[in-house]
Amino acid sequence: MECMSEESANSHYSSPVIVSPCAACKILRRRCVEKCVLAPYFPPTDPLKFTTAHRVFGSSNIIKMLQELPEDQRADAVNSMVYEANARIRYPVYGCAGAIFQLQKQISELQADLVKAQVEILNVQTQNANLVALICTEMTQNQEHNSSSTVSPDHQQAYGNSTTFLEDNSVYATWEPLWT
Repeated sequence: MECMSEESANSHYSSPVIVSPCAACKILRRRCVEKCVLAPYFPPTDPLKFTTAHRVFGSSNIIKMLQELPEDQRADAVNSMVYEANARIRYPVYGCAGAIFQLQKQISELQADLVKAQVEILNVQTQNANLVALICTEMTQNQEHNSSSTVSPDHQQAYGNSTTFLEDNSVYATWEPLWT
């Protein structure tokens, strides 16, 4: 069940190097050959990775898929198969499609929330702009009113030159509560 490299098998003088079979060969209980297609992608330290993929796709289908792909795409293919297998085991009916649907739904909900937040920000900015415009208009009118009207010395002494509503203390002096 253990693989030996070709060098160590042909060498009479050095001690043989024992190489552990890949997780796939270990699980399938077969001899792991030197050019095992599965060995680079299913290391002996991670048997669950192959077990999961094997359970859904079967070893012969995994080997066929890997042999049909260029070597630079095989690692991605194995990762995709393992992901798909995990999703299929977790969600037997929809598999990855169910997970993708849930993520797309979540994206749509978050996009709707983002639009609502942007509208709220726009409303607050509009309200602030309107408030600033109102204050500027009132200040301009008060300045024009103060410069064009004659204010009695008593009024000027009691209230100063500014007679805005916010600074007019006489409003509070005449206020009485509605209840007793």
